[in-house]
Amino acid sequence: MPRTSLTAASLNEQRTAFGLPPYTGGDEAADLRRAAFETVVAAGEDGAGASRPVLRGAVRHLLDVLAERAPGRSVEVRVPPHAAVQCIEGPHHKRGTPPNVVEMDAATWIGLATGRLPWADAVADGRVRASGARADLSSYLPLE
Repeated sequence: MPRTSLTAASLNEQRTAFGLPPYTGGDEAADLRRAAFETVVAAGEDGAGASRPVLRGAVRHLLDVLAERAPGRSVEVRVPPHAAVQCIEGPHHKRGTPPNVVEMDAATWIGLATGRLPWADAVADGRVRASGARADLSSYLPLE
């Protein structure tokens, strides 16, 4: 399946579908991803019904915020098929699968990052798969 880029037009199509006012910000990728996040949050708790490009933009925005607040390369946080980021100070890997990996779906990531879903609950329910000694993100969440 080809990846569709997030554009102001695709964002506005989604915002119209959700009954939101049009996006009037810039065309920079970071601006569009931030607006995608705001759109997904306004649409509902888990982003249900958001188009793939808008959901991907929201996920990427939140991962970028995490990487900015917890710089480093010791943990890889994955939200397939949307995006992944390396973060948190400490020893880092150079090749292959990193020793500290956190993986989840988009709805779980959005819930964790916004504080709507506690880390412990997501791990206990199996919505987060975390391996490695540094794979606990609870001290970095929520982001927003």
